[in-house]
Amino acid sequence: MKHKVLFMKEQEYINDLKEIKDIMNRSSRFLSLSGLSGISAGICALIGAYFAYDILFNIGYDRNFIGEKKINALVLIGVLTLVTAIVSALYFTLNEAKKNNQKLWDLQAKRLLINLFIPLATGGILTLSLVEKGFIGLAAPLTLIFYGLALVNASKYTNSELRGLGIFEIILGLLASQFIGYGLWFWIVGFGFLHIAYGCYMYFNTKK
Repeated sequence: MKHKVLFMKEQEYINDLKEIKDIMNRSSRFLSLSGLSGISAGICALIGAYFAYDILFNIGYDRNFIGEKKINALVLIGVLTLVTAIVSALYFTLNEAKKNNQKLWDLQAKRLLINLFIPLATGGILTLSLVEKGFIGLAAPLTLIFYGLALVNASKYTNSELRGLGIFEIILGLLASQFIGYGLWFWIVGFGFLHIAYGCYMYFNTKK
């Protein structure tokens, strides 16, 4: 009987510690990122890649010179894809925040965005600078690497699974740097399929 009472008290202590840990976790991390945000971002990336493919491969990407007009078109596609992905991600994240009774814009969200923005902006500026100088083949590796670094950096303030996604993006970016002519395919895998896989995992994992 004595052992049973001690066991029950021990279980109560463990449950109390778990509850305290959950409270601390919610107060220090932004946990309203929706799996649907990742899925929608991946779909946007695949649509953008379709139009980029039409521009690149229909003129013989690995054989012909890409003129300034086509480079500008590719940059425009990239910007539109990014904006669309962000808008869709914000929409689903807002819905998730409402479900969790969490503010969309709080201290944790600010920390998340700041740590995401610094590597992302650095990589974006560097990529645009190099593309302007004609090094278009470096666009895919650099965007994947810096995006991965941004996710790893931001994962400290949100779901830890984001760190794994970031590491995969970095690895893909490094591989893409060794296969410059196939950068778009790495871009499709990294920004498209990996996002969709991550989003599906997060969506079904939160349903359990």
